Amino acid sequence: MLENSPPAPARVLIVGGGTAGWMTAAWLAHVWAAHGTRVTLIESDTIGIVGVGEGSTPKMRRFFQALGIADHAWMPQCNATYKCGIRFPHWSTRAGYESYYHPFFTQSDNDSVRAFHHNVSLRQQNVDVTANPDWFFLSNWVAKKRCAPLPDPRSGYAVDYAYHFDARLIGEFLRTWATARGVTHIVDTVTSVQQHENGDIAGVSTPKNGVLSADYFIDCTGFANVLAGKTLGVPFLSYRPWLFNDRAVALPTPLEDPNSLPSETVSGALKYGWAWKIPLTNRYGNGYVYASDFLDEAAAERELRAHLKLPDENVAARHLKMRVGRLARTWERNCVAIGLAQGFIEPLEATALMLVQDTIEQFIAAWAAPGEIQDQRAGFNQKVNLIYDSIRDYIFMHYKLNSRDDTPYWVAARENAHASDSVRQVLAIWDEGGDLLAEIRRQQGQMAYSPTSWFCILAGMGRFPRKPRRATGKHQAVDPNAARKQCLELLRYFPDHRLSVNALAHGASA
Repeated sequence: MLENSPPAPARVLIVGGGTAGWMTAAWLAHVWAAHGTRVTLIESDTIGIVGVGEGSTPKMRRFFQALGIADHAWMPQCNATYKCGIRFPHWSTRAGYESYYHPFFTQSDNDSVRAFHHNVSLRQQNVDVTANPDWFFLSNWVAKKRCAPLPDPRSGYAVDYAYHFDARLIGEFLRTWATARGVTHIVDTVTSVQQHENGDIAGVSTPKNGVLSADYFIDCTGFANVLAGKTLGVPFLSYRPWLFNDRAVALPTPLEDPNSLPSETVSGALKYGWAWKIPLTNRYGNGYVYASDFLDEAAAERELRAHLKLPDENVAARHLKMRVGRLARTWERNCVAIGLAQGFIEPLEATALMLVQDTIEQFIAAWAAPGEIQDQRAGFNQKVNLIYDSIRDYIFMHYKLNSRDDTPYWVAARENAHASDSVRQVLAIWDEGGDLLAEIRRQQGQMAYSPTSWFCILAGMGRFPRKPRRATGKHQAVDPNAARKQCLELLRYFPDHRLSVNALAHGASA
């Protein structure tokens, strides 16, 4: 480490709270406490948070593990449940592929991955074999049977999982955790931003606390983008050419049976977008993500209510506008934008908090690298931009692969020619029956998703040649019923999901 490159900044001011702000505060305080970094978070009590994101990827499991926070310590306080994966019904109309499930993988799934890839390869060659991923992965059956992804150790099966949670409550939990470990919490409103002569941010002005200064500033001001956008002028790059959706409407509904609890997210296609259904311990979170070019707010709410069979308008709907895209640069001068201030990709794969975590980790790694800290900025921005653009491409692929013709929305989404070179290459090799695995490995430096995830979406949506020829013994296809049987035999090692979260609520480690 060079003498002129300290291991961490002396003072960090996070502007804005919510889940992104408090995740950042907790992580920075945890990692930089040994260096004496003083972390302060200021949030206004007059500005609400978006707070409808209620799902995560497995990366969030690593976040809590790194902080030393066990599931039973936080999940009951946030009405949290386990998430085995995401189910995607009604995106495809292809027979046998009307729905597919995107599981989380571990090394225990290696045999299943090989069996799945083998059948997919045959189906790409126009052989009539089962290639929907649902048949091959244990995670699908764990979710279908409403089990928790917590196998008995005697099974020998290692599992990965994510969470569902109340976004507002998780922010409150992390606030309590972080402030107990030295993070200063200020409730006040930023009225203006001061800059040094060189353009760096010097401080923020507040009515109650005067000017708050720091060495580095974290912009967690959401779509307002007060520091990075409005003050430093970092351009915003819209993803609108790739992703049409820019609105959402959310509605809670009660659980059908308080004694049973799903352990999956459902992201089902509707007429002009898709609807999420996320199980918490006390309710479902539901919402409809749609494109305002095709549907107005009133019609979207009517369609969601009809979908949920919830005509009662006494249950208020919440309407949201989404700015989909990212900043050209996440790190500008002495400011890093995190969360909605940094960018937003619609929540189809629940990547919002993963992006928060990736950004924090990259920022900490930049400080740990040798050399001047400002020399790390370009590499950091390149890495973060690649993560964003890769997730955009994977989300885009859901729409590109749809086979619906019931509305102009779905036709336009499928015919959208605004694809990245990466997506074009993946589709070209897949459609030719080429070596997609080799291509994804070639692109792995710019891909956020694993090869098997790409196989799952392409196969799960039924992107195969039509009119396949009958399979014969020489093809040696994997029997889907045998794969299913193997999964169901392991299922006995997985506990009921509701019983598992109830145990957490009583202070037990599930």
